[in-house]
Amino acid sequence: MDGEPIDNDMNDRGGHSVAVTAIVVSYFTGPLLTRSLAALATAPEIGEIIVVDNGNGPGAVARAVSENEGGAPIRVITGHGNIGFAAACNLGARAAGAAAFFLFINPDAIMPTGGVKQLIADGEALARPWMQGAKIIDVDGAEQQGSRRATLTPLRAFIEATKLYKLAPRHPYFRRFNLHQEDCSGEVRAAPTISGACFFLPCEDYDAIGGMDERYFLHVEDIDFCLRFAKAGGRVYFNPRVPVVHYKSSSRVSPLRVEARKTASMIRYFGTHFSEPYPAPFLWLVYGALWLAFGLMATKRIAAFGVALIGVGARRGSAGLRRVRAMAARRSSR
Repeated sequence: MDGEPIDNDMNDRGGHSVAVTAIVVSYFTGPLLTRSLAALATAPEIGEIIVVDNGNGPGAVARAVSENEGGAPIRVITGHGNIGFAAACNLGARAAGAAAFFLFINPDAIMPTGGVKQLIADGEALARPWMQGAKIIDVDGAEQQGSRRATLTPLRAFIEATKLYKLAPRHPYFRRFNLHQEDCSGEVRAAPTISGACFFLPCEDYDAIGGMDERYFLHVEDIDFCLRFAKAGGRVYFNPRVPVVHYKSSSRVSPLRVEARKTASMIRYFGTHFSEPYPAPFLWLVYGALWLAFGLMATKRIAAFGVALIGVGARRGSAGLRRVRAMAARRSSR
């Protein structure tokens, strides 16, 4: 496959040499940030932790850092505002010392003891360039949706948005995008797409394709990165030997705003990678189906919130209703 040009700006790192640089992008994460940093700080393979503060409550990041003193040194990059996940990952990578590997992990994800060592050991058996994704699990141990995925194509997105997979769930044409319900062996194996909640790769391999595409603000940047990585000759792997607990929805962000950004990012992704092989009318149909699916979801959420408002008003009177309305106004302003 044709390679992509190297972005030389990603290679101008200085500082001391460490084995692994862990990069954590945080946006109003809450107390889980402390637990995530604790798991990283005690891993002997990690030489430095970089927290990219895209926005948090007053003193939240400082408290999380102070509670994890004594392990790997933690540096905080702050003051830039919420620049999005992809741009924040690149910002952390540029600030890193001369590390051999990057570990990108969400601030609400917990690396297991020995997990980093396992990723390094399994990487030694892989041909460069490579990238490994961890097995992302719930607190009960069940594998999360998105832990491993097929390549996202317009056809597959259309099948998901319209739920056509229900017509013939075993037919290869109707194969689902998320693969977490398929058999999971204990071996490292190739996977087209892994989760951006936790992935690990040599720094040079990250730099070689210019890092993440900063046009994506939130969601789909990991899907785009995996596809670009593969197009540049890299291999993407799913590593079930490293189970990472991921506490979903820890950030205080409007779910509707998140879904709207996700839909817009998917459309950007399809326009970037699939505008030539797919006819324009079909892409328009896919875009319409995606926005329709978002509209139905938004209507459902708004209706449910309206029913809750009526219930609270009936139980608590006008004073309670005013408090709920004020809470909703604060949420929508974020």
